[in-house]
Formats: sequence, C-alpha cells, structure tokens
Amino acid sequence: MTTTYVLRGVRPLGGEPADVVLSGGVIAQVAAPGAADVPAGEDVVEVAADGHVLLPGLVDLHTHLREPGREDAETVASGTRAAAAGGFTAVHAMANTSPVADTAGVVEQVWRLGQEAGWVDVHPVGAVTVGLGGERLAELGAMADSAARVRVFSDDGKCVHDPILMRRALEYVKAFDGVVAQHAQEPRLTEGAQMNEGVVSAEIGLAGWPAVAEEAIIARDVLLAEHVGSRLHVCHLSTAGSVEIVRWAKGRGIDVTAEVTPHHLILTDELARTYDPTYKVNPPLRTAEDVEAVRAGLADGTIDIVATDHAPHTREDKDCEWGAAAFGMTGLETALSVVQATMVDTGRLSWADVARVLSANPARIGRIDDAHGRPVEVGEPANLTLVDPAATRVVDGAAQATASGNTPFAGRELPGRVVATFLRGRATVLDGRPVAAAAAGTRGGAR
Repeated sequence: MTTTYVLRGVRPLGGEPADVVLSGGVIAQVAAPGAADVPAGEDVVEVAADGHVLLPGLVDLHTHLREPGREDAETVASGTRAAAAGGFTAVHAMANTSPVADTAGVVEQVWRLGQEAGWVDVHPVGAVTVGLGGERLAELGAMADSAARVRVFSDDGKCVHDPILMRRALEYVKAFDGVVAQHAQEPRLTEGAQMNEGVVSAEIGLAGWPAVAEEAIIARDVLLAEHVGSRLHVCHLSTAGSVEIVRWAKGRGIDVTAEVTPHHLILTDELARTYDPTYKVNPPLRTAEDVEAVRAGLADGTIDIVATDHAPHTREDKDCEWGAAAFGMTGLETALSVVQATMVDTGRLSWADVARVLSANPARIGRIDDAHGRPVEVGEPANLTLVDPAATRVVDGAAQATASGNTPFAGRELPGRVVATFLRGRATVLDGRPVAAAAAGTRGGAR
C-alpha cells in the first residue's frame, strides 16, 4: 500500500503555514492548517512540522560518487544516502571514476546503480575527452542517447585546456541541448600549486595557486561559448575576478551559468596555516575578499547555483602531510546549513531564493526540470525537502552517512536540520535519519 504523508503546519518556501499532503507520488493537496482532507482507510503518516520550511528537493550539479573504481572512498549507495540526508533528491555524478565515464556503457552503469540504491535520482555527467586526457572528444552523442540521457559533460578534476577541443565540445553538445561544465584551471599556471597564491602561501611556504589561472580559462571559454552559440557552465567559481567575468558575460548575453561551493562561501585560505589537509581543495580556499565577492555574486544572481563538489576520500588519502594529500572535501550533508548560515541568516537570500539556487536552477541547467526543482504546488512531483531552520547541530564527520569523513566542518556548529526528504512521495529521510526502506530502489522512476 502506498503511504500518504500529511505535513502539518509547514511553510512552503518559507511563506505562510499550510498542510501539504503527498500521495501517489505527487503533491495532492496544499491547504490551510487543519483543513487538509485525508481519505480514510489509507496508510497515512502525519508529520508534525510547525514552522519548518518546505522546499523542492535539492539538486546537486556536482557530486563525486567514486564508483566505479574507488569504492573504498564512496559508493553510489553511500554517496546517495548522504545526499538524501542532506535534503537532495537528485545528483549529477561526475565522470572522474575508474574507468572514466566517457562511454555509454559506463554512464549507464552509474545510472543503474543509482536506481538500485533508491535514495535519489542519479544523473551521470559524461567526460568531455577520452579518459579525461584532453586529447580527443569522448562519445558525447552516444552518452546523450544512452539510457542515462546525459546532458552535462565535464572533465572535472582536469581542465579542457585545449581551445580547439573546447570549441568542438561546445559545438557538439548543441545538437542535444547539452552543456559543457568547465573546471577552470590553466594547468601551466598551477603546476605544483598547493593553495591560493597570496600572503598566506608566502608566509607558510606552500606553492601558490594564482586566481588568474581560473579567471583566464573562464574569460576564454565565455568568448568561445558566445562564438559558437552554446551553453557553458563554470564549475566551482572561487575568485572575485571570476565573478566579474561572469557578470560581464551575462551582461553581454552569453549563455553562461556558474556555481559556487558551500566551502567557498564560508572558508578562507587562513585555514591553510594549520597544515590540516582537510582544507586542501581544488580550487583552493581563497581570501576573505573572494568569499565576500562570491556571496555577493550569489545574492545578485551572477552565480546561478550552489553545488557541493562533494569529494570523499579515504583516511589514507587525507591523513598525511599536506603535499601528499588529495584535494577535496565532502559536502552533501552540510550544504544547506552552510547556505543558511552565510546567505539566509545574514539576510542576503530568502528561502525562496534557496529553492532557486539549490533546486530550480541546477535542475534547469542539468535539464531535469521536468521532475525536479518544481514549484510546491498541487499536481507537482513530490520531490521535497523539509528543514527545521531553528535547529542547530555540531557536525560529526564520523556520524555522517557518507563513507568518508573528510568534512571541513567537523566540530563546527551549523544552523538548520533536514527533517525529511521525499523522492516521488516516498520518504528517504524521516526525523533527520535515512529510511532503510529507501534502499529498495526506484527502478523505472528516475527517467
């Protein structure tokens, strides 16, 4: 029997209280508090949610699930369980697996693993070049036509640095309304780089990573996108200069979108003084001035979305000296809290804005907005997140659902708590805990 959920006293998008009924995989009713009409005889679960904010399910355009190849760090099952715990109902799984997701066979494997896990909808990202090697285009058309219906392509972790290849990729994806998501890092300017180039790097003796290495690629690629009339997405934008370039490009009418990670909204390169490799990430943590610039860019719409760049690693890859440590941080379970702390609680974004940057916009960019990022209205798919904004928690990396504990927020108090997550009306999280039955899967429902 299908379960009907009655959410009592929720505030859709932070607005006026309402009772919301989820039944048959859709939002069946949105009524005044106490006025919801629940049919008798059904399997009904009532959720007391007075004052909690109801959002469309969060969508991550930038997740590393590691499977196939690095199941010691994360699997599709563990990573998507973490996503559900963080309020997500869909994630885009990056291509830097082993083997690389550069063929129809590999992207279909990842997509099917997501269906079998059943926590969220998994949409594979296809590699732009074969093996992420930057020498020849991967099977973009075959991946687009596969069962996974890939629409986002990226060599994330590596930059498509050859301008001819980048132009060809931008031209190719136009045929099926795809987008190239660029990891903006000029490799010659970042050889051996370990952290942001600036005062801190000079003082502590770590090789610097200049902001211009990111900005030069973004500047080149927005002009290429304009030239060929294609869509470009900028991954994990991190500098004030990058914000200005994207702002200029949008003002010129170029079809470019950009993302910022939660950690670039709150952390700075001052943390590198600890030499704790937890804070080693690509692109690196920048200055306080850069943090302010990306917050402003997100607030004014220059930056379209927040994407986690969830990058799980084994203890061996992080519990070592800085130079030998892997780049990357986990982020799926803390993203919403960081956005609340930096943007909502500071008055720069409303909860409706949060729905835009963490759900509607990423769903639109990834072309999954037929099912995700939808309005909280009757008849819409019941892909939803319920958050208690008044709650606080101290982050415990070992207690998270992800298989890896490399969170930069361990021991830090963050606001907000995901109370429930619903995927097509089925609870994947209730009372803040993943629901084991979710692992039964949603075969056939993810497309």
